Amino acid sequence: MEYNLADLFESVADVVPDREALVYADHPGTGAERRLTYAQLDAAAGRIGHHLLDSGVRPGEHVGLHLYNGVEYVQTVLGCLKARIVPVNVNYRYVAEELAYLYRDADLVGLFFDAEFEDRVAAVRGRADRLRHLVRVGRARTPSLDAVDFTEAEESGSADRGFAPRSFSPRSGDDQFIIYTGGTTGMPKGVMWRQEDLFFSGLGGGAPTGDPVRRPEELAERVAAGGSGLTFFPTPPLMHGTSTLTAFIGFNFGQRVVLHRKFVPEEVLRTVEKERVSSISLVGDAMLRPLIDALSGPLKGTDCSSLFSVSSSGAVMSETVRRQFLELVPHVTLLNNFGSSESGFNGTATEDSGPARGFRIRVNSRTRVVDPATLDPVAPGEVGRVAQCGHVPLGYYNDPGKTAETFFEKDGERWVLLGDMATVDADGVVTVLGRGSQCINTGGEKVYPEEVEQALKSHPDIYDALVAGVPDPQWGHHVAAVVQLREGAPSPTLPQIQSHCRTHLAGYKIPRQLVITPEIHRSPSGKADYRWAREVAMGADG
Repeated sequence: MEYNLADLFESVADVVPDREALVYADHPGTGAERRLTYAQLDAAAGRIGHHLLDSGVRPGEHVGLHLYNGVEYVQTVLGCLKARIVPVNVNYRYVAEELAYLYRDADLVGLFFDAEFEDRVAAVRGRADRLRHLVRVGRARTPSLDAVDFTEAEESGSADRGFAPRSFSPRSGDDQFIIYTGGTTGMPKGVMWRQEDLFFSGLGGGAPTGDPVRRPEELAERVAAGGSGLTFFPTPPLMHGTSTLTAFIGFNFGQRVVLHRKFVPEEVLRTVEKERVSSISLVGDAMLRPLIDALSGPLKGTDCSSLFSVSSSGAVMSETVRRQFLELVPHVTLLNNFGSSESGFNGTATEDSGPARGFRIRVNSRTRVVDPATLDPVAPGEVGRVAQCGHVPLGYYNDPGKTAETFFEKDGERWVLLGDMATVDADGVVTVLGRGSQCINTGGEKVYPEEVEQALKSHPDIYDALVAGVPDPQWGHHVAAVVQLREGAPSPTLPQIQSHCRTHLAGYKIPRQLVITPEIHRSPSGKADYRWAREVAMGADG
């Protein structure tokens, strides 16, 4: 046995077969929940894996998941892994050009898609020459594609675990897992992970808050020796790597994972109460604020006593919003985690992280801040880029140029150089300044949007905010704030916003432009869409 995700899941299913593994709280079309034990989920995944092999998909080929959250998503990922087929996440928000690019770039030969995406898939189907096998989840009103119904695919496949003879070679830690990322600042990129590397970097080696396992068999041994009672609830879309990895972390503990089709704050809180959820994962203020609004209003009094942690990845829970949540649910631990599709988990924010001191991270032993030119560690206080060594991806699929820019070897170790600019202090605490690609150069000074956004969101009338750089004839670029106000809040003036920000920021970081918009555009998981913010600010400036 190796550090292979399918082998590891099967080993857990063998020791707790009757334990509940997956709860789907709002099954599409019926409104009824679905509950699967580890044995049932294992068998269901096996059927999909065998269906794919029966349909001519070969080990090592790529199958896309163009799906909302659901049992079918988890079942298909596990089925692919069992058959040594590579699952590829597809962002369901993508428009035709982005979809056509991803289908081709990922060399998809198979695609599982929700019926409501049928027209979008049909529009680009002919532009993906290698795509030959389609599976439709749910019923299409007017089917336009020659696709197998998911229930038929499931019924046609065997639940047997006998994949090895059909997979040409045994599973191994070298089997791949691809996570596509990006799309708001450029076309998406596929991050290629060896499953062993992903297990240790993205899944904490089976114990994100403890000691990693020292051999693959130890994972199931720990599950057998432990108990049940924890419930993990990844609320963002599974199409974002963090949510899928959160589900796998729950499975590696032999615990229960709860899913919703989409993020609806009131339904999330009802599920927390009903299912006695232990841990929620989400993405920043865009998801935490609506939970606060619901707990303060229609869902006031919801029993959240089972909840002990809320963690965020991909966007920061601001100090103001964290304080508001803790006033309602004071016993919960709020964790701002730092990581990426290219590095997995790097660390967690310190308690004093916030507008005053910045986004401060206690990083793991494999994370450094390096000079991007020499790749040597920077001195305390100097600005560099975050890098990680050890269990890192192989590179970007089909993109040797970007792979060479991002991944390197030094002193006999593999490294990944992330886009995040940062400093490190004498104690090893890293202060993340922001993405270098979003840095605003104004009058020769560098401003990172994230720190200005934190200051803006501490204003009592601002619900959400993004910051972008707008061309300026005097300063090169100026800082523009695009904000969404709280419902019923008066519209602040630019001088009022500037006065508020001066209590948190240096003068050159103060917004010189204010744009009030009905809603901030973000991805379904809450990640910032800086391209949209820049266009809005430039349109208003013109």
